[in-house]
Amino acid sequence: MILEVKDVDYAYKSQKTKQILNHVSMQFEEGTFYTLVGPSGAGKTTFLSLLAGLDTPVKGSILYHGNEISHQVLNYHRRHHVSLVFQNYNLIDYLTAEENVRLGGGKDPGKLLEEVNIPREDWKRNVLKLSGGQQQRVAIARALSSEAKVLLADEPTGNLDENTAQEIIDLLKKTAHELGKCVIVVTHSRHLAEEADEVIQIKDGESV
Repeated sequence: MILEVKDVDYAYKSQKTKQILNHVSMQFEEGTFYTLVGPSGAGKTTFLSLLAGLDTPVKGSILYHGNEISHQVLNYHRRHHVSLVFQNYNLIDYLTAEENVRLGGGKDPGKLLEEVNIPREDWKRNVLKLSGGQQQRVAIARALSSEAKVLLADEPTGNLDENTAQEIIDLLKKTAHELGKCVIVVTHSRHLAEEADEVIQIKDGESV
């Protein structure tokens, strides 16, 4: 197993009486495509942030290859263990597609942009001149540029048309099954969830 969540609780610091996650425990393997589903406000995105080391649990622990992710190593975890795909793409808007992908790691940006079906003539275009679907593919290419073994994605198909969404789903599956990464995706899409190897439901702050 690559990631393990042990008895994790989480509450917002400003609202300590509002519990977001309650005694959540899960295990994640490499080469597997997971989806996290559940109603809005159930704690899915919060859970993803904890896995990414963007926040820390109030109680419990998160382990990467058996080692606890503590305050001392959060930055290292974020830089080397996980790559992120955000719903709003989170690209650097004054850079080109190629330059954004290069920021993700040391892999050849052109090869990755080809892999996500970005035409060569668009590689050097400012990302704001690309369509929403193209921007999301650039964001995934940037995540794939990282050597990190865990890819975390928050609603990666939420703003996309059906055909583009299917392309993204196929790419996420390929990332898990052919590249051997652990892919964990938060989604409201029933279709995306059905494509996963394992579906995890979070309801009222608990995994069910």
